[in-house]
Amino acid sequence: MRILIVGNGGREHAIAWKIYTEGYKDVFCAPGNAGICEIATCVDIKVNEFSKLKDFCIEKEIDFVIVGPDNPLADGIVDYLESFGIKTFGPTKDAAMIESSKVFAKDLMKKYGIKTARYNVFYSYEEALTFVNQNDKYPLVIKADGLALGKGVIIAQDKLEALNALNLMMKEKVFGKAGEKIVIEDYLKGEEISVFVISDGKDIVPLTVARDHKKAFDGDKGPNTGGMGAFSPSRLVDKKLFEDIIENIMLKAIYGMRKEGRPFKGILYGGLILTEEGPMVLEFNSRFGDPEAQAILPLMKSELLEIMVKATEGNLKGVEARFSDQFSICVVLASEGYPEKYETGFVIEGLDKLVSDTIVFHANTKLDSGKVKTAGGRVLNIVRVDNTLKDAKAKVYEEIKKVNFENMFYRTDIGDKEIF
Repeated sequence: MRILIVGNGGREHAIAWKIYTEGYKDVFCAPGNAGICEIATCVDIKVNEFSKLKDFCIEKEIDFVIVGPDNPLADGIVDYLESFGIKTFGPTKDAAMIESSKVFAKDLMKKYGIKTARYNVFYSYEEALTFVNQNDKYPLVIKADGLALGKGVIIAQDKLEALNALNLMMKEKVFGKAGEKIVIEDYLKGEEISVFVISDGKDIVPLTVARDHKKAFDGDKGPNTGGMGAFSPSRLVDKKLFEDIIENIMLKAIYGMRKEGRPFKGILYGGLILTEEGPMVLEFNSRFGDPEAQAILPLMKSELLEIMVKATEGNLKGVEARFSDQFSICVVLASEGYPEKYETGFVIEGLDKLVSDTIVFHANTKLDSGKVKTAGGRVLNIVRVDNTLKDAKAKVYEEIKKVNFENMFYRTDIGDKEIF
């Protein structure tokens, strides 16, 4: 098979790596990065250049396309490529709305009995302002409706923070069109987990559970990011709870999407919180998490590509995914200043000093005059797999000491929530 992966981050590197380890060598990636280029042919086409991607697929006789990021999915890349007969893994534009519109997702959950926080939707600043002025219950969660690079959620601890959030989203429009309408919902207490399934629109193949670290700094402090690290699996989710989540959340969502005339094919990611009343949904995403994919895929024993192809063909009935019983941990090395302002173009040193058991997924890197340099906020993902989470953490941080680039920073507490 000739495969094209669309994207350029750590998630796409992890997908390319997994497929490469399954024996598929005829792999392309658009646009890719310096790490992906070591195992696939990188092509200088951006993820939103649909026509160029189509032409490339036809020219190179690509058999199968895998779309990594959320934006092209929300913009209809699957619909577009499939209209030319190009088999593509991922949800259609209509189905990707489960991620691209918080309002749509909340209304879907309400309609199909999927547990989530109580919420209100606001289409104007004035309506939202009236609600906040009358509210006396904090914290309060304020979400931009659309995609905002994982940063469109603000937890307001008091009225002043809530008013600032409204101003940022609906007046200053820091998230652009994503903040034209907003969701304000109750704050839920509990531990957060990420659950992943692959669906063919009817049936699902459950994958596993991971835990992400969204805040920039140790102790869950600082601004929200796209993710500073992850580990898998989670001791918080036993077999019984996992089955409950699959039955009463993930399957209900797939059923609801089908009933709404938006059958969901692809990876459905449930961002959940374990409350005293049971698991509840914070959000749904329509693709692998990043950096969760980098923690999950090194544990996967089943063939990822085979499951993706069967999902696209509507043929998942009876398919299962097998995972190692070990633990995986992924730590993100980022540019100082991320997720706000940061500099790029610094040489990355030490990657050649890492031991063979250490996996490196590049997030934002480029090759320049034979040197690997930083090219974004999240730069590298360092991953270790071991028999215990404690051992995996100890080894991953020992390896990180060998890597260096100017203005590098990272969290030192990834995995601590479940290391006893």
